[in-house]
Amino acid sequence: MSAATTTFPADARTAVSVSWRRRVMAIALMLGIAGFFWIDSRYPALLRKYHSGAHVKASGAITFDALYPVDKTMPLTQRVWRTSLNWLAANKIGMTFGFVFGAAALTFLSTLRPPRTRFPQLNALIGALAGMPLGVCANCVAPIGRGFYASGMSTESVLAAMISSPTLNVVVLAMTFALFPLPIALLKLATVLFMLFVFAPFVAARYPAPEVSINCPINIPVNETWGHAFIAAVKSYAQNFWYIAKVGIPLMLLAALLGALAIEIVPQQALTSPASLFGIIAVCLIGAFLPVPMAFDVVIAYIAMTHGVPLPYVVAVLCTLGIYSVYSFSVIGKTISWKLATATYAAVAALGLAAATVARFLS
Repeated sequence: MSAATTTFPADARTAVSVSWRRRVMAIALMLGIAGFFWIDSRYPALLRKYHSGAHVKASGAITFDALYPVDKTMPLTQRVWRTSLNWLAANKIGMTFGFVFGAAALTFLSTLRPPRTRFPQLNALIGALAGMPLGVCANCVAPIGRGFYASGMSTESVLAAMISSPTLNVVVLAMTFALFPLPIALLKLATVLFMLFVFAPFVAARYPAPEVSINCPINIPVNETWGHAFIAAVKSYAQNFWYIAKVGIPLMLLAALLGALAIEIVPQQALTSPASLFGIIAVCLIGAFLPVPMAFDVVIAYIAMTHGVPLPYVVAVLCTLGIYSVYSFSVIGKTISWKLATATYAAVAALGLAAATVARFLS
């Protein structure tokens, strides 16, 4: 679906004349959702992983915990099914936040003019700053990205927000620099910054965000009462939530199955052999595909490094896993452009390959 044919909720196309009361309600809703998620769940969980340091563990194939045990002696269909259920269970809180916050963000941003400038790098910076504190993985940020795009935010801002959320979070960055030698941590950071300020502005020029019409006749009275503003805000939120969920939920279920299938067909000893070009490419392609949770890339790469996995494989995992995923791919493809989604996937894999090649000289 191209940007030219994408349709958005009426409130997302225009709301310049919206009353200040409705905007206050939207801000309160966003702060309430984000505050509850950050304080009750996300940051306590991230800090526990950070304080675990070198003792941090992962018991699932693509999750930190496993609700259902998975054994390689099981039939493939059973392993895929159980890994899918484990993924859905592990992501239920983050995904819930992604959908409810994404709708709240769209409700608020639709009351403003499109938050974008004439300068692509500045737009990317705006998106990166919006994504950094979100504290959600490449999967859970996808519904939020869909909401950002529907509000009229620039394509480079949307991509930057989706990339920065799982990679530039302060706790995840601290874990990276604490667990890895400085050159490796800097390699990871360099690939992220390249994606944000080189790739995103470059590719977004080919897929600009749709113009948001400020002339759509919505006729909102400037002096509407608090009661009318509340009812209007609730209706707008419900409409925006449906816009995000009708695409996001089916694709989430599909991503669970595809991610589980991808990891379960990978040979158990895939990373123990000496590093080869073919092997590095395979790791990069799989890493950019798997829908893993927040900080999973740091943990798995560290465990691999401490178990003697060749450094190019370790760096390939660190620089591709967790930045993008099959779920991000499908949401970007459905919302903006399948060509853009494919280009982003290719860029993540290519940067992982470049970083792994550099790592050969560090080992």
